Order: sequence, then structure tokens, then C-alpha cells
Amino acid sequence: METGNQTRLSYFILLGFSQDSENQPILFCLFLSMYLITVLGNLLIILAITCDSHLHTPMYFFLYNLSLADICFTSTTIPKMLVNIQTQSKAITYAGCITQMWIFMVFGGMDTLLLTVMAYDRFVAICHPLQYTLIMNRCLCGLLVLMSWFISITYSLTQSLLTLRLSFCTNWEISHFYCELAQVLTIACSDTLINHIVFYMVTGFLGIVPFSGILCSYIQIVSSILRIPSGHGKYKAFSTCGSHLSTVSLFYGTGLGVYLRSDAPSWRGMIASVMYTVVTPMLNPFIYSLRNRDIKRALQKVLGRKLYVP
Repeated sequence: METGNQTRLSYFILLGFSQDSENQPILFCLFLSMYLITVLGNLLIILAITCDSHLHTPMYFFLYNLSLADICFTSTTIPKMLVNIQTQSKAITYAGCITQMWIFMVFGGMDTLLLTVMAYDRFVAICHPLQYTLIMNRCLCGLLVLMSWFISITYSLTQSLLTLRLSFCTNWEISHFYCELAQVLTIACSDTLINHIVFYMVTGFLGIVPFSGILCSYIQIVSSILRIPSGHGKYKAFSTCGSHLSTVSLFYGTGLGVYLRSDAPSWRGMIASVMYTVVTPMLNPFIYSLRNRDIKRALQKVLGRKLYVP
């Protein structure tokens, strides 16, 4: 092919949401507000867990890492979109696109794997309470997080390196507000068979296997809770899982919408992506703090004022 791989000297165009300049200030204010809430909320969770020694437990250790991953996950896409809106530019360099895609996949994978690890933590806590401290020791917790990092980085690096071998000819427009892998593959003018095979295999693996682990954990959890004789005991056991279940439902529900529509960009697909990349990380701090007495007390110390703790 005469054009060859010209990507080193080129850029992509992120079409984003609206071509109407009148809507750009509204979009800028909306996404800036959501981004600030996301960062502030997750930072408060991180500070609360760091400052309160009572929260130095496996459950909150994983929540700490989830909040950190959520901040990085959102920061991968929204700041660049805000800059493009402010400067009236839709361009992103080739290197910037590949980097954004790589980081996005790293922290998207981290979210998936951390939610699975947190489900396993709840399974051990409820189904094997007498052995919880022995099983969920610091060594295992650290190993689980390191394994999550390793899997996420390996997958995203593989996909990024495979993308580097592609040629892009005349179509540089990406029908999205960030460099999403499936959209990048659709505009390549070279053979993307290997890329698609790896994409669907690993996406399926990171979707099906963790979700199956979560599902199996909660089947065992529900079975154990139903065997608890007292109603108060059942409520107390289930309340420790409520926040995690809400986050899992939101994350997988929006994620499913994104990947089912990844090859056919539309307004619904864009909205699903916003829910997945912005709204879910923004809501996680609220989900984990509104009904959690320990987090409320820790936030009280961080903020230096009294909060209502029922």
C-alpha cells in the first residue's frame, strides 16, 4: 500500500458529542463538575482509609485501591475532552491516542479485577468468619492486588503493541470522545484480524471469568446468610455486601452497554460510555459511604466536623 503507515506524523479527530458550538459550554461545565466530584469523592475515601487505623483491613484496602483506580480511570479521558472543548479542537496526537487507550484499558481492567477480589473478600468474611484473619492476611491481599495490576498491564500492553503495527490511511475520525480500542480498529486500513481476535478473547476473559467469580461468591454468601437464624444477623451480614453489589451492578451494567455497542457508535453507545467512564466512578464514593458507619466516622476525622452516623 502506497500510503503505508503514516501514523507517526498524524493525529486522530475525536468527534465527541456535539458539533454545535452553542452546546460546548454546557458540556464543559457538566463534565468538569462530574470530574471534580469524582476526584474529590474518591480522594476523601482514600484519605479516610489512610488516616483511620480502624480501616486498615482487607475490605478497605481493596476499596482504597478501587478509589485510586477510579480516579486514574476517569482522568484518562475527561481532562483531554475538557481541553478539546475549551480550545475548540478535536485533535489528539497518534502517540496521545495510543497512550490514552493503554491507560484506559489498564484501569478498566483494574476495576474489573478489584471488584472480583472484593467479592472474594466478602465471601471469606461471611462464609468463613473464624478463618477470615488467617486467610485474608496482608501477604494474600498484596498478592491479589499485584496480580490484578499484572493482568491489566499485560493485556493493555499487548493490545497497544498490536495497534502500533496497524496502518491508518485517510480516515482519522473516531466517533467517540476518547480513543476507544474498538473504534480505532474500525478506521485502520490494514488487516485487523489478529487485533480483533485478541480483543474479543481477552475482553471475554476479563468479562466472563471475573463476573463468574463474583456470581459464585454471592451464591455462597446468600446461602450462608439464609442459614443465619436471626433477622438482625441476616441484615448485618447482607449490609456488608450491599455497597459492593450496587457497584458491581452499575459497573457491569454500563460496561455491557459499552462493549455491546462498541462496533456501532451511536448516541446510546456514547451515553453508556459516559455512565461507564464517568458516572460509575463518581457514584462509587457515595455508594460506599452513605450507609457505612466506619467510613462516615473516618470522614468525620478527615473533615474535622461531626457527621450524622445512625
